[in-house]
Formats: sequence, C-alpha cells, structure tokens
Amino acid sequence: MAEDSDLEKTEQPSSRRLEQAREEGQIPQSRELSTFLVLITGVSGLWLMGGWISGRILGLLREGFHIERAVAFDTRLMLASLGGQFTDALLTMLPLFAILLVAAVAAPILIGGFVFSPKALGLKLDRMDPIQGLGRMFSMHGLAELVKSLMKAAIVGGVGAFAVWREHEHIFTLMTETVESAVPDFLQTVLFSALLIIMGLAILALIDVPFQLWQYNKKLRMTKEEVKRESKEQEGDPHVKARIRSMQREMARRRMMAEVPKADVVVTNPTHFSVALKYDAKKMGAPIVVAKGRGEVALKIRELAKEHKVPLLEAPPLARALYKHCELEQAVPGALYTAVAEVMAYVYQLNHWMANGGLPPAVPGKLPVPTEMDPGAPE
Repeated sequence: MAEDSDLEKTEQPSSRRLEQAREEGQIPQSRELSTFLVLITGVSGLWLMGGWISGRILGLLREGFHIERAVAFDTRLMLASLGGQFTDALLTMLPLFAILLVAAVAAPILIGGFVFSPKALGLKLDRMDPIQGLGRMFSMHGLAELVKSLMKAAIVGGVGAFAVWREHEHIFTLMTETVESAVPDFLQTVLFSALLIIMGLAILALIDVPFQLWQYNKKLRMTKEEVKRESKEQEGDPHVKARIRSMQREMARRRMMAEVPKADVVVTNPTHFSVALKYDAKKMGAPIVVAKGRGEVALKIRELAKEHKVPLLEAPPLARALYKHCELEQAVPGALYTAVAEVMAYVYQLNHWMANGGLPPAVPGKLPVPTEMDPGAPE
C-alpha cells in the first residue's frame, strides 16, 4: 500500500517542475478566453473605428463601381486599378487586424505569462501517433473540450438565430436603402449581434479559465518519490554532502598543518590542546593563530613542531583560551595580549640563546590569562 501511495500524484508541483514545464512550452491556456478577448477587441475596434472604416468602404465601393471606358478595355489598367483598390482595402482593415493580433497574443500571457520555448517548436513524432491521438480524443480532456465546443456552438447559433429573428424585417429593408445609409445600419446590426455573443462567451471564459488552471496544476502534480528525488537533486545526496564536507575539512587541516613549521611557537595544554602562533612585526599588528587542534590533531601539531624545531611551551590556561576564542588566521584577542607578549618574548630570548649560547631564558610561569577567557578555569 505504501508503494502504491508513493506512485500516486498527490503532491503539488514544485517550482522546479513548473520551470521545466515552461521551458518545454507548457503553460495553462484557455481557448475560450482567447476567443472572448479577440471578439471583444474586434467589436471595440469596430465601434471606435466604425465610422472611419465605413467611410473608407463607401469610398472604395464608389471607386470600384465607377469604371472609365479606357480602363474597361485595357487589361493592364484594370489590374492596376484592382491592385490599388485591394491595397486601400487592406490598409483600411490593417488597424483592426493589428489590435486583433495583439489580443490573440495577449490572451495566453494573461494566465500563463510570456514564454518562448524553442523546445515547443521541435518536431515530436508522438503527436503524429494515431493511437495517442485517439486516446486524447476520448480522454476526459477531450470530453471537456467537446462539451465546451457544443456550448460555444449553441451560444453562437442561438445568438445568431435570435438576432436574425429580431432583426429580420430590418435586414430586408436594407436592400431598399442607399449604400451610404445601409452600410452603417448593417454595422449596427453586426455590433448588436456580436455584443450578445460576447456576453455568452464571457460566461464560458469565466468557467474555462479556472478549469484550465486546475487541470494544468493536476497534470504537473508529482508523486512523493518524485519530490524526494528532486529534493536530492537540488540539495544533493546527504551521503555525498557529508563526504564533501569531510574532504573539505581534511583539505583545510592539511593547509593548517602546512603552516605549523612556519610558526614561532606552539602553546600546549600539554596533551589536550595545541595552538601555533606566528608574529611578524613588519606585517602584523598582533600575533595570529596559524594552527590549532585538540586530541589527535593537537598531537600531530606537536609532532610537526618538534620535527621542524618549533619551540613548544606548556601553558594550559593560555592554550585553552586561545583554542576557545581564536580562529585560524586571526589575531589573538586583546584580553590575551599580555600573556601572548610574554610568550613571544620568551621565544625571542630562546632563539637568541640557541644562536649565541649563554644562560638559557627562564620559562614563563603563571601567565596573566583572564579567568573568563579560560574555559577550564575553576568556577
């Protein structure tokens, strides 16, 4: 049962899933919204530009029916006249065609946003598969599209029948009117019929848009297994991430160990902590910590220090304080300046004694480490 539940698409699509769908050109689309917008845009354009368009059409009709004798008997002149009238007619309707084109492009953007996907333009042979085509026709989606088409046909047909029944006498009287009055009158009838159709399509679009959004979301739903797999792909496998972190720590440790031979002194606990310090008066305002560790790492630091003849100083409170409050490549805190200064002075004296001989320097006794800086200090 658990395996079956993992295979059911019960989870909402992730942002990555939605992004991949958009890359493939899959966005929610509503044909009813497109039809509604195109129609209302066309009707609005006719209403706003109807006077100008009807005037241009009347002018073209007059010019078309007025044929000079020379033109009637010359094929070239006749073709040139027809070409000019065709161009004028096209320029007359061009503004209307332009706003219709904008409406057709804007409709998908309203619910799906703008997307350009080269993948959607590619050839997909599965779309040519007749078996899959029949499956799409008899699917729930195909049934829904059939119902919408029937509703749309009923709305358009009903409105057309109503308009003809209501205006049939008026339509017949157009034949008795002059062209100047018949064209605007006919446009009024067309606009009235179109407004009735728009009202019906608006209701259909209000139903179809939420349905398309719901269906799009349902189509992109994911199984629990897909969610887990995507999460691993985005965040990385925990085992791989743990391995990467382990490798990063090992590389950082190696870089740190490479700095131990360059240190001036290693302060020890003596067994639990080791902190390597370095100071260059020309480049640094205060000594910095170049390596630190506890347990096995502390032991390795001491071994490297002995191997490269780096002085070791046993100072448990200072070692604990430096380990607790200092990060690598950072200067020691101000509260430990005095204690570290005594250590560096001892190191300089030790180096001078080893180079020139004489009396060995005295090992620093109790260093002035503030109690609150020492995590191992008794309360």
